[in-house]
Amino acid sequence: MKKRNIKNTDLYVAPVNFGGNVFGWTLDEKESFDILDQFAGADFNFIDTADTYSWWVNGKGGQSEEIIGNWMKARGNRNDLVIATKVGSETKEHDFDISKKHILKSVNESLTRLKTDHIDLYYTHFDDNKTPIEETLEAYDEIIKAGKVRYIAASNLSPERLKESFEVAEKNNLPKYVALQPHYNLLEREKFETQYAGLVREYDLSVFTYWSLAAGFLTGKYRTEEDLVKSARGEGVRKYLNEKGLEVLKALDTISEKHETTQASVALAWLLANPLVTAPIVSATSESQLKTLFKAPDLSLSDADIELLNKVSQ
Repeated sequence: MKKRNIKNTDLYVAPVNFGGNVFGWTLDEKESFDILDQFAGADFNFIDTADTYSWWVNGKGGQSEEIIGNWMKARGNRNDLVIATKVGSETKEHDFDISKKHILKSVNESLTRLKTDHIDLYYTHFDDNKTPIEETLEAYDEIIKAGKVRYIAASNLSPERLKESFEVAEKNNLPKYVALQPHYNLLEREKFETQYAGLVREYDLSVFTYWSLAAGFLTGKYRTEEDLVKSARGEGVRKYLNEKGLEVLKALDTISEKHETTQASVALAWLLANPLVTAPIVSATSESQLKTLFKAPDLSLSDADIELLNKVSQ
C-alpha cells in the first residue's frame, strides 16, 4: 500500500487513519487489542486519539491513550506507527483549555498513558477562544524542542484563529500547524469547502477528516427511525434521516453494487479522491467494519461515480 506524506514533515501514513475514540468506550481493552492487531497487520500505521477520550464515560477520559499505550508496549511496535493525540478539549473536570500551563501538564500525562517518549502529531483539539495564540504556540515550541512532540496540527479552530496562528508563527518564529482535522463527509460539505479549503491550499496542510462516515449513517445501516436503536451512536444520525440523506444512500447503494463493495468503502473512496484529503479518520468495532476500511484505498471511483455523489450531496 502506498503511504502518503504528511506535508511539511518526514511522516508517511497509510491512507486511512484509525479513530481511537472507540477504545475504552464501545470496545474494552481485549477487543481493542484485537482490532489494533488486525489494523496494523494489514499495513496500516496511523492511529488518532485524544487525551480526553472517552470522558463521556468516566468524566475525565484517558482510556483510549492507555489502551493504545498498553498495546504498543505489548507488541513492541511503537516505531512502526504514527500516533496522533490532542489537547484542549473539555471534561467534567475542566473547561476547554489551550493555555501553556495546561498543554505542558497534558502532554506529559499523554506520554505516560501512551507509554512513549514522543507524540508524532499533537493537535489543538478545541480552541478555548481566550488564550493568546502566541502563548499556545510557545508551549508547542517548548515541547517540540524537548523532543516530546514532533509536529502540531489543528482541529475545531475557527478559520480566523487558524489564519492568525500562521501569522503569529511566521512573525515570532514559532511552530506551524502541518495538518487540519475538519468535520467533513458526504453530508457535511459546506463548512469545509467554503471556509477551510482555501486555507488548506494556502498553508499547504494535510487533511484528516473526522466523522468521515457521518457517525455511521453512510454505512447504510440507518434508513428508518427504527434503525436508530441499532447502536450507541444511532441517535446522533437522526438529523440525516431526510430527503438529502436518503438520496445520498441511494447513490451509495448504486455505486457500491456496481463495484461489488460496501457503501462505507465508497463514501471513504469519495473522500480519498479529493486531492486535499490525505487520510479520512474512521473507527471500526468489528472485523467486517475493518474490512470496509481496508478496501477504501484500493477502490477507484469513476468520474461519473464522483459526479453523482457530488450532485446528491450538494
